[in-house]
Amino acid sequence: MSFSDSDLSSQGGDYKNFRHVTRDRLLCEMLQSTRAKDSKSTWKVLIMDKITVKVISHSCKMADITEEGVSLVEDLYKRRQPLPSMDAVYFIQPTKENVVMFLSDMSGKSPLYKKAYVFFSSPVNKELVAHIKKDTSVLPRIGGLSEMNLEYFAIDSQGFITDHERAMEELLGENAEGSHMYNDCLNTMATRISTAFASLREFPYVRYRAAKSSLDASTVTTLHDLVPTKLAAAVWNCLSRYKAKIHDFPQRETCELLIVDRSIDQEFPYVRYRAAKSSLDASTVTTLHDLVPTKLAAAVWNCLSRYKAKIHDFPQRETCELLIVDRSIDQIAPIIHEWTYDAMCHDLLNMDGNKYTHEVPNKTGSTDKKEVLLEDHDPIWLELWQAHIADASERLHEKMRNFISKNKAAQIHHGSRDGVELSTRDLQKMVQALPQYTEQIDKLSLHIADKIYGIIREQGLCEVGQLEQDLVFGDAGTKELINFLRTKQDISCENKLRLMMIYASIYPEKFEGDKASKLMQLAQLSSDDMIAVNNMRYLGGYGTKKTSRSGFTLKFDASKKKHAVRKERKSEEVTWQLSKFYPLIEELVEKLSKGELPKDEYPCMNDPSSSFRETSQDVSASTTHHAPAQSMRSRRATWARPRSSDDGYSSDSVLRHSSSDFKKMGQRIFIFIIGGATRSELRVVHKLTSKLKREIILGSSSIDDPSRFITKLKMLSPQEISLDDLEI
Repeated sequence: MSFSDSDLSSQGGDYKNFRHVTRDRLLCEMLQSTRAKDSKSTWKVLIMDKITVKVISHSCKMADITEEGVSLVEDLYKRRQPLPSMDAVYFIQPTKENVVMFLSDMSGKSPLYKKAYVFFSSPVNKELVAHIKKDTSVLPRIGGLSEMNLEYFAIDSQGFITDHERAMEELLGENAEGSHMYNDCLNTMATRISTAFASLREFPYVRYRAAKSSLDASTVTTLHDLVPTKLAAAVWNCLSRYKAKIHDFPQRETCELLIVDRSIDQEFPYVRYRAAKSSLDASTVTTLHDLVPTKLAAAVWNCLSRYKAKIHDFPQRETCELLIVDRSIDQIAPIIHEWTYDAMCHDLLNMDGNKYTHEVPNKTGSTDKKEVLLEDHDPIWLELWQAHIADASERLHEKMRNFISKNKAAQIHHGSRDGVELSTRDLQKMVQALPQYTEQIDKLSLHIADKIYGIIREQGLCEVGQLEQDLVFGDAGTKELINFLRTKQDISCENKLRLMMIYASIYPEKFEGDKASKLMQLAQLSSDDMIAVNNMRYLGGYGTKKTSRSGFTLKFDASKKKHAVRKERKSEEVTWQLSKFYPLIEELVEKLSKGELPKDEYPCMNDPSSSFRETSQDVSASTTHHAPAQSMRSRRATWARPRSSDDGYSSDSVLRHSSSDFKKMGQRIFIFIIGGATRSELRVVHKLTSKLKREIILGSSSIDDPSRFITKLKMLSPQEISLDDLEI
């Protein structure tokens, strides 16, 4: 079954977004295909492992699965009751342990199920297939054995994760060097990313953020090509130790060393690699951190090459674009306060995933605990999740006022109680309106915008947020930060830490030597907190070899130039306070769409075909139109408009209008962030889909709230991260 955009468009069907395609593959391609015409049993058992159950739960509800004839969902590793009259569907990872469990279920004289349909979530190796074939008692009981190639977790209609919560630690941490966890994490991540393209039948033009040593625009790096770079880094590590330990070892370079491999005298028409800079300056040595996007891009490309050869309807030419970066491209986005309803809920409330336990008043005057699921099934959440918190609060109150004006029970409950006896007709209308009143009041009361507003006031977040924005846009510096810390003693430790982390990202040199301890004392941060601050600097590639300019001082130079890490986007109207900040992926995706992304900084793994270039250029040209003028009285920024609206601003609206001829939207753009994505970045991909008329899909190893990101950052080593051993 093909799910390519061209097929959907040519058939005239409704366009399906990323999550819908995922859902349809699981329900139609997997579960519906197991309905045997000659089978008398209409119900079946679905058996999954701990990963595949999460894959399905991110895209399907239990009711969806039940409609496809599944009466029971089981855990592969739990003791199960034999059901010899029922068929079983196994959706499992292709691991030896899973295959052994499957064979034990279906072998022997008394198998647990009548017939088994096995779907592997990712490519299965030949050894495991041979192992299954060896058991002659199992073979007649297998109704189907196939690769689903679906092992990602759809968190949004335009977002997915690979569920690598510890990716930052395992890829960038202190013990990453020489660790098997590093290679396992990288390879599994590449496999899961690739299954997203297999599901959509997309073949990407793979670009990635290059290491510090700039790569030539024409280079395409594979795992083999990284050997000289890795060896150079390993040699440099040894020399650094000698420099520190041997008393008469030179402290400056005295000669030159060039490292190449045997392939230097061979011709490579498509794949070439240029080693890192020959200088042994610490700031130019390619580290493990630098090479992660390169290595992941190479691993993804290897997986896609296999899909291209194995899957019969997989595209043979490029159909989309993929950009792979790591968290170091934008350290501020995970820390700064994001003011949308979605981000505020996850930042300020004690949530368990998308679930929040909320206390609401009951009829007796006390409170009841109710669970709020902030998900797509709630139309109010769908409308408001991208809205600025102030906008969301206003619109919720407006909904309540409109409802009260139309519902008789609401009017009586919220109206004046002047003791006037109600007529029989009034009582009848109230009883008729009561079920709708109860249901709607429950829906509106479960939305917690007012509670969030209370936390914002209590913690003084408007002032914190303003200073954050001023630091980022260069309107504030050291003086303003220190004045704030001195005068705002009641600010919480977490918010002071976040301010210091933003400051460290912008001014890493301010934390050299004893400067760090003095700043720590001023902010009253613990040594544990300072680990996060220091690691923020190293995540951005700030080395320890730079010369300190001067001692720490609290005096300031009034003539200092504006130091901004974001440029104000004058083309966009900022409607709401504190909504000026934007994640850097917004600039990257826009440049990628226009063909303006520097090829030396973001080289490609495969050279796209000429037809792809022409199509991309046409798309870029068509999206450089002028936006229609908007009234200055408009209260909402474009990204804060309701997704359910039909005004052409919401991404779902754009995709809905494009279903008749989706080709005009251009190819999809995928951006994958190693080390965790943020709510603001998820918002941006929806915004850019509307703006660029191309569906933008965000992928990451995880999606992190600020507190979780800080915890992960504390687990990194503040020391320079070096390359691990790579098995070629």
